Amino acid sequence: MSAPATAPVPRPGILEIAAYVGGEAHAPGTGRVIRLASNEGALGPSPKAVEAYLAGAAEIHRYPDGGSTALREALAGLHGIDASQIVCGAGSDELIGLLVRSYAGPGDEVLYSRHGFLMYPISAKSVGATPVAAPERDLCTDVDAMLAAVTPRTRLVFLANPNNPTGSYLPAAEVERLHAGLPPDVLLVIDAAYAEYIEREDYDSGLGLVDRAPNVVVTRTFSKIYALGSVRLGWAYCPAAVADVLNRVRGPFNVSSAAQLAGLAALHDQDFVARSRAHNETWREWTRQELERLGLKVHPSVTNFLLVSFAGAAGHNDPAEAARRYLKARGILVRQMGAYGLPDCLRITIGTEAEMREVVAALSSFLKG
Repeated sequence: MSAPATAPVPRPGILEIAAYVGGEAHAPGTGRVIRLASNEGALGPSPKAVEAYLAGAAEIHRYPDGGSTALREALAGLHGIDASQIVCGAGSDELIGLLVRSYAGPGDEVLYSRHGFLMYPISAKSVGATPVAAPERDLCTDVDAMLAAVTPRTRLVFLANPNNPTGSYLPAAEVERLHAGLPPDVLLVIDAAYAEYIEREDYDSGLGLVDRAPNVVVTRTFSKIYALGSVRLGWAYCPAAVADVLNRVRGPFNVSSAAQLAGLAALHDQDFVARSRAHNETWREWTRQELERLGLKVHPSVTNFLLVSFAGAAGHNDPAEAARRYLKARGILVRQMGAYGLPDCLRITIGTEAEMREVVAALSSFLKG
């Protein structure tokens, strides 16, 4: 008699992954929903991107351009970089996963900062590698701590710059110092998803560093200031050898035609990008000031969100969660931060003027009890 059948067994480490949970999108029982949990663009996408997306509907029976040629050429022209070194993906999440899959495996380590994006440790565990979180200083990446955590097993170092969910950033000189301290066989991945929001003289997205070093990759996304989250579109600028590797392992048609068309049109509407940036700067600063007037601690941010601490808020054992539930009951969705090791905080996306005024009014009522 044959042995009884058993269920398929996943690879070691897979069941240790806590699946990524995105920001909430629904608030049952409320008349309308204000979605401020996922750092989506406050003004939505460029009308030109929407028009291009709709215009492509008649061709959905055709396979997309597997090389995203027109999009890569437009990105190269906008940023002054080499189109042949750009790899497009289904969001920067896919590219992060492909990089880990290509350069790490069992016995290897993937390094990131303590409050960095959750997809870094998730991607590491998915290939059997060990994620290593370096301590931060004042909710900002600590270069010395990162370098101290590098071991002979380190294969990739992820730097979110600016960082989600803290909103902080590293100046270009510190990024250069981090890179200079890494062994040449360690790949530094600079995740610059929020680069379009920051205008500081000491900031650089890292594209120039890619041209000067064979072990640096920069990932970018269309999900934030371009507000194209639902089409899933991102890109990576890589040394030629790394681009070659990613093109070998990615799916042959990993970026849909709709995403390419919308992304191309969005790139060609930089006036809309400028308006989105200006709106964000105005209402991020206004919201920060108003929340601080309520007695809340608001961490410095150069992004399209604020990390707000509710520690010490009177009358609640778990004030951040109590505030989140209070807001949700009124149709306002923000992001809890327990998974990032920041249980006393909420992350609040910058929305429209009306939305931010409503958030401040609701939190004022919450704090008054």
